[in-house]
Amino acid sequence: MSNSAREVILGSIRTHLAASPPADDHPVTPANPVILSNSDPITRFKESLEAVSGHCIIATDATDATDVLKQILTDLKAQRVAYSDNPPDKHDIFGFDVGVSTAQAAIAETGTLVLDSAGERHRLVSLVPPVHIAIINASCIVETLSEALTLLQKKEISPAITFITGPSRTADIELTLAIGVHGPQQLYVIVDGSK
Repeated sequence: MSNSAREVILGSIRTHLAASPPADDHPVTPANPVILSNSDPITRFKESLEAVSGHCIIATDATDATDVLKQILTDLKAQRVAYSDNPPDKHDIFGFDVGVSTAQAAIAETGTLVLDSAGERHRLVSLVPPVHIAIINASCIVETLSEALTLLQKKEISPAITFITGPSRTADIELTLAIGVHGPQQLYVIVDGSK
């Protein structure tokens, strides 16, 4: 690009910026503001996850969590299910309908799951199938990212930690949102409430 063309472009930008009203005149308000309750971390996690199009079911104990998982798989009419503790071949994973994993922590303020590769044998189970179902113990839900990292530091932190907030989302340059292009189209989280 020649210097004269560059100056014309920069001049146009300066002119238009000077004519623009100050940013304070246009306060940014989210289209769908999320107002979180002052309740416990589990409820806040559920609210935050559902605000980003995730599904959260709170089970009373491990048996209830198993029943919830079976019901979700039945409702989805899942034919092939991959489990992170018994992962399929990495080339075969693309043929599965659902991936089921555990999560080592969850962040209430953002509805984010934290998967530590030391605890999950195969991360692709949570990233490739069109539906991801994660199971987490209620005691592993913390308020903030800092608390989640502190929880993981109690043991040696693995080389790969995956943060998942809702179904996969991406947007093009025109900000047109697409769901599930680079990962699961649906995310279900089952919270095991047993102590």
